[in-house]
Amino acid sequence: MSSLLRIVRFTRSLAPLYTAVILCSVLTSAAALAVPFLIGSATDTVAGAVGGETPAGTAVRTVVLLAAAVLLAELLNTVISNIGGWFGDVMSNRMRTILSVRYYEKLLHLPQRWFDGEITGTIVARLNRSITEITNFAKTMSNSFASMLITTVAVLAISAWYAWPLTVLLLIVFPVYVWLTSLTSVKWQRLEAEKNEQVDIASGRFAEVVGQIRVVKSFVRERGELADFSRRFGATDATTRAQSTHWHRMDVIRRSFLNLVFFGIYVIIFVRTVQGAFSLGEMVLLVQLMSMAKAPVESMSWVIDSAQRAIAGSRDYFRVMETPVDPRTAAVMAAQPGEEPDGTAPDGTAADRAAAEGALVASAPIEPVPGAPVLAFRDVDFAYEDGEDVLHGIDFTVDRGEKIALVGESGGGKSTIVNLLLGLYEPRQGSIEVVGRSSAELPLDQLRSRIGVVFQDASLFSGTLRENIAYGRPEASDEEVVDAARRANADAFIRRFPDGYEQLIGERGLKLSGGQRQRVAVARAMLKDAPVLVLDEATSALDTKAEIQVQKGLDELMAGRTSLIIAHRLSTIAEVDRIITLRDGVIDEIGSPAELAGSGGIYAQLLALQSSGDTRRLARYDITG
Repeated sequence: MSSLLRIVRFTRSLAPLYTAVILCSVLTSAAALAVPFLIGSATDTVAGAVGGETPAGTAVRTVVLLAAAVLLAELLNTVISNIGGWFGDVMSNRMRTILSVRYYEKLLHLPQRWFDGEITGTIVARLNRSITEITNFAKTMSNSFASMLITTVAVLAISAWYAWPLTVLLLIVFPVYVWLTSLTSVKWQRLEAEKNEQVDIASGRFAEVVGQIRVVKSFVRERGELADFSRRFGATDATTRAQSTHWHRMDVIRRSFLNLVFFGIYVIIFVRTVQGAFSLGEMVLLVQLMSMAKAPVESMSWVIDSAQRAIAGSRDYFRVMETPVDPRTAAVMAAQPGEEPDGTAPDGTAADRAAAEGALVASAPIEPVPGAPVLAFRDVDFAYEDGEDVLHGIDFTVDRGEKIALVGESGGGKSTIVNLLLGLYEPRQGSIEVVGRSSAELPLDQLRSRIGVVFQDASLFSGTLRENIAYGRPEASDEEVVDAARRANADAFIRRFPDGYEQLIGERGLKLSGGQRQRVAVARAMLKDAPVLVLDEATSALDTKAEIQVQKGLDELMAGRTSLIIAHRLSTIAEVDRIITLRDGVIDEIGSPAELAGSGGIYAQLLALQSSGDTRRLARYDITG
């Protein structure tokens, strides 16, 4: 239950809606409770007329008025319950919005290491399942449970007025029923967690397969993937059988106990009526009140079942929300009502500070240190996992306007250096400086705003060409977008599309060729106009013609910028200011192309391999001749 209370605290901005739902529940309960009294009074009036105690004319007028009062009470119940239902629907949807946006905001600020251990589809499945279960329970509670609770309390008070033994029996049945239900919780939630694990894995794999369907079809893996998917969901059948058997066995015990208690209640009412303690109207009143009290008890197992699903979902949700974020994350969300002044959620979790409708607020700009190198690695060691480092003592500087190439065997640490520079990972030892400031002290938005990147994989988004080019500067004008595309050698092919810059390019830009995607990526980096440029094998996956077209855009992009290049061909290396060669995560040599050509090191070996035409050995270095 603490998980559900945490959700309430987490969405404290919904307090007005909670209040409206509760108020409607009170009014609905009052209208519902009036009906047994009216029907009881009508019963006594009819009995008086039948027994000759009340004139027939008077009795008819009275029962008609009572029937009209019942109609009014029922109409009020109908109208108010629907108003409460409307507030409940709005509340649950608003809760979904808050929880979803905060989950998304959290994901955007989690460190790269967290994503390395997760499957994308599983992350999405967890969002859908957890939040759906939470909001469904909230909607159920708002539309029915509050009204049932208020009705139950009122029935206890009324029954105590008429006959205290009835209240005693009701006071026994409620706690015992809840206790019997709670006995199932531990085992039920454990089995539910097992089911959720299998469903999340299967859903994650499903998303992964759909995203790479060409690979699946090319390797004729449809049957294998379907079999694995079926196995995962099939495994939930046995779990569900055990879970359902346990639950319904306990339900038989609970309801049998309930039936025995209400047997005693009805015996008391009927016997006291026969003995003259109650009139017929009072008997009808009490029977109806007991039925009103029995309904919420009988439905309690269903409510608790829904609550347990919500608890399981909220645990998965908060497990993600409690994951520590990078302390350098400077982008914050404007606090919404219900949050503390410092932006934290009411339960004090700093990572929960995002507001559903908040806007990103950039950190204050940090000025460069005069005369400092643009980039500097100071004796950096790094390991992706606990164990052996993949980088050892990396130490070099890059001055303003320099073009530096990183050369080494595949897996030698070139891309790792780029990942560290972008703040995706933290060095285990040593430091990285950007414009004279330690990257550990720079807010990530400040760090990354100074670096433009063109990856080997263009990594485009579904949407239009314009949106992709302007991804780093959404506020850019159409003229700026076109200018960037023109300089990236992309404007010509873009204008050949029917919709030009508004052309939709599909998921990951699948409607474009490899060369076209890469030129759009170059245009995106140009429009960002960052002072530092990183080219991570930007043309290594392209054919010769596409590479020439993209390289023209890259040459334009590098002009006047500090550039760090993971080399992909020797002609590019020959034009840089300095080359840094890496061997097994250690810097082997640093020097100009002319200096390293005769040193006998990696670069000299590459030149020799090019002269001999040994393309197989060149490929070990991700280099083409």
